[in-house]
Amino acid sequence: QNDVSSHSHNSSNPANMNAMIRQLPRLSAASNKLSRCAFASRSVHIEKKIEELGIKLPAAPAPKANYNITCRVPDENTLYVSGHLPITADGTLITGALNPEGGGLTVEEGYEAARHCGLNIIATLKNHLGDLDKVEQVIKVFGIVNSSTDFKHQHLVMDGCSDVIMEVFDKPVGYHARSAIGVNTLPLDASVEVEAIVKIKS
Repeated sequence: QNDVSSHSHNSSNPANMNAMIRQLPRLSAASNKLSRCAFASRSVHIEKKIEELGIKLPAAPAPKANYNITCRVPDENTLYVSGHLPITADGTLITGALNPEGGGLTVEEGYEAARHCGLNIIATLKNHLGDLDKVEQVIKVFGIVNSSTDFKHQHLVMDGCSDVIMEVFDKPVGYHARSAIGVNTLPLDASVEVEAIVKIKS
């Protein structure tokens, strides 16, 4: 009883109360710092993963004609991403048709081109959203492969784009629906062009 009485007396002592009040700003500042650290940790999760994978994103590309590189549907939180070309980190555009039998690009070279399309899409998402952790779901990618009429492996070429999206976002966020088609030419003689539909967090 004496201990309880003593504790109660100390807590109600004006000097002790003043000391506790003086500590409140420091406690509040520490709490805010912890909150900021937790938020920062969440907001750089994907960027940190990209760094750990040794992936270097290219500069976000600009439109090549009279269109917007992205278009957002506010009510649905859906982002439509225009077709992206295989531009490397040094700005080189990968060109030429997929035509291994005729001296054109091989499946492996097409795969790399599609991978660069995917990296450019990710760079655009980062530029548009400011934070790749805001991507809730990569819904669909649509790949167009510049190829000869006898080339039948557009789906294997498009794995280059799908694989890098999965490396960066993983399941379930990066696991997407997909279509791949072949055409006899693409703008600027690009080897591959890829567009995407992405759901972003509210």
